Amino acid sequence: MQYLHQLGLLHLLPKLVRRVIVPPAVIEELAQGQRLGVDLPDLSGVDWIEVREPASVNVLPLVTNLGPGETQVLALGMERPGAVLILDDALARQVGHAMHLPMRGTLGLLLDAKQAGLISEVKPLLDQLSALRFRLSRETYDAVLKLAGE
Repeated sequence: MQYLHQLGLLHLLPKLVRRVIVPPAVIEELAQGQRLGVDLPDLSGVDWIEVREPASVNVLPLVTNLGPGETQVLALGMERPGAVLILDDALARQVGHAMHLPMRGTLGLLLDAKQAGLISEVKPLLDQLSALRFRLSRETYDAVLKLAGE
């Protein structure tokens, strides 16, 4: 959500997915970042977001380097079969893959938006992401452009 917000594209999320469920830890992490002056979305007044506490985070394997937000996202994913998790964090994605949870990251969402006709080009957005210090190797950059037909 951070990068979609920083690209000015957060409004596309409800057009790409049926429901957006965010755990409280993500809301708190965003609020902490805002207090530090980071450009992050304030989700408190967003009517298409449902905040839901996972029933249990104890079902996750012991991974000490995951933050509370990633942990709660993975827990919600385990509780909701068929849900697609939105994660960019490499370790969280590794854990999610190990648990066979479907995931999408910012780059996948941009490709989805292009395919749905919601954006016309991906390349300028990839360049903006690079400027925002989004970790994007040259190989990934080129692969995303190829998938986008650019």
